[in-house]
Amino acid sequence: MAFRTWAEDRGIHVMFIQPGKPTQNAYVERFNRTVRHEWLDLHLFDSIEHAQATATQWLWQYNNERPNTAIGGITPKQKLAKAA
Repeated sequence: MAFRTWAEDRGIHVMFIQPGKPTQNAYVERFNRTVRHEWLDLHLFDSIEHAQATATQWLWQYNNERPNTAIGGITPKQKLAKAA
């Protein structure tokens, strides 16, 4: 409720998905699940800085080195090399 009040005070319209309807925001739900399973569940953090460093490393790998089915099951690095 505090967040909703804060947003309304600043003229921000917050739209929530319906309870039990994660498909209304499937992209974010899928990404959140991936983050939990591939990053959060695998580490114990000593500090905020440690969490930020491992998050940055994981996100770089996720966006650059992980095979991506949307581009034919290859990594973005391989896709870029093919285009060059």
